[in-house]
Amino acid sequence: MRQRKKTSLARSLLLVNPSLSKRSVARSLGISRSTLYHRSLQAGKDHQLLTNVLGVLDEHPHYGHRRIALVLGTGLYRTRRIMRRYGLKPRRRRKRQKHKKSQGHSGIPNRIKGVVVGAPNVVWAGDFTELHWQGLTLYLATVIDLYTREILGSTIGLRHSTELVVQALIDAKAKRSDVTPTIFHSDQGSEYESGVCAVWLHRHVILPSRSAKSHPWENGRQESFFGRFKEELGSLSRLPTLEDAIAAVHHQVLYYNTRRIHSALKMPPRSFFEAWRRTIKLLPAPTQSKNQLSTPV
Repeated sequence: MRQRKKTSLARSLLLVNPSLSKRSVARSLGISRSTLYHRSLQAGKDHQLLTNVLGVLDEHPHYGHRRIALVLGTGLYRTRRIMRRYGLKPRRRRKRQKHKKSQGHSGIPNRIKGVVVGAPNVVWAGDFTELHWQGLTLYLATVIDLYTREILGSTIGLRHSTELVVQALIDAKAKRSDVTPTIFHSDQGSEYESGVCAVWLHRHVILPSRSAKSHPWENGRQESFFGRFKEELGSLSRLPTLEDAIAAVHHQVLYYNTRRIHSALKMPPRSFFEAWRRTIKLLPAPTQSKNQLSTPV
């Protein structure tokens, strides 16, 4: 009988009959008594990893095993094994709504369809979403850089207005040191179709791009962002004042940009942008293919 089986048998005998002495059981099976006191080193490592995983989930409750493994620098499969063993799961995402296809077009083409964005400040995308606080509806307008996934501009208001869209663009422009993109992509919302927005884009030499009507998947990264953003933000009605609710939204944007690991980037969007800025000077000038847009920042 192998040593491991003998040790397992001895522990089983002691568990069934605690009155037996460890010395006599070990002698009868021909094993060292110390093995009956031995604690698995792997069990100790797993316990430490469990503690670390719980620490990450406490700060980032929506992280799955992939992001947790990135934070801790541990193996993907080991992290998943520990989470499965102890039943640890991230907070579940809400089911996506199904959208019916329909025809319609504003006359402005989708200029980013089939395009691979190769640098920051080439394509920005904008969108709206609704937030609710104690029966009051708030509107959040954002502008995202499709390369870095960073939210560059965000504004909140009580009205679904063109002013929110333009202010989000102004904020984005200020954050990128007055650099503007080649293309600004959005859906066919009336705010993006307005003359005020069109004039602002024309003044800054930005080409508009539109998703086809009722095709939200053509602005998928913005749609995906809002789904996760609202889930991680949670209910604003838990907050006592409107000022607290607005502050929570801005804090969530900051968390997304600077601390939350983006699964596609393996780091937060702001860190990705800074890393790109540090390395771009070391690279040769890129060649621009037919389906790739890139430009220096």
